Amino acid sequence: MNNKIKLDIISDVVCPWCIIGYKHLEAAIEELNLWDKVEIEWQPFELNPDMPVEGEELKAHVARKYGSSSEDSDNARKNLTKLGADYGFEFDYFDGMKIVNTFDAHLLLDFAHQIGKQTELKMRLFSAFFTERQDVSQRSVLIEEAGKVGITAEQCEAVFADVQTQNKVRALEAQWRQMGVTGVPTVLFNRTSGLTGAQPQATFKQALQDLIAEQENNK
Repeated sequence: MNNKIKLDIISDVVCPWCIIGYKHLEAAIEELNLWDKVEIEWQPFELNPDMPVEGEELKAHVARKYGSSSEDSDNARKNLTKLGADYGFEFDYFDGMKIVNTFDAHLLLDFAHQIGKQTELKMRLFSAFFTERQDVSQRSVLIEEAGKVGITAEQCEAVFADVQTQNKVRALEAQWRQMGVTGVPTVLFNRTSGLTGAQPQATFKQALQDLIAEQENNK
């Protein structure tokens, strides 16, 4: 019987709060020494499913979508950079940085889950986009990053061309939206409870402790 806590993390690879939230969750798991008791699956969610191939300049995007001023945007970037640094993740925001389409990235992440390399690839894509100034909408970039975790170019090309995978990812994205997920990250615990947003480490720690206690009581 599988007694592991299932953690579904609904997120997008161009969402800065998703990597912050994961770093908080990761630290909570580490603090409680629970790595052998949790199972993580990254679920697809496109913040901008209609984003065109050329992408959109980040500041213009944030202003258009959220009504943020240039000053708000600068302050948010500084805050994110500090939060990332606190947990060992580097944000390198730069002039002209673009928000890009992430559908192909989610196709590869679905495949990576099947072969046990999903979290590894997710971390690579976060770093590629936020730290290394890579355009993760470009298939050449995705193939290169996938190669770093042991996925071949041939496997990537097959995934990109697979209509079944495309339909699966679209169906999952629709499912989360129908369930009321509008913001990411959202972390589901055994699909019975959830937390939305980049919650503090202490909040994730408490949620995990509650689930462990519940499992013990049900034995």
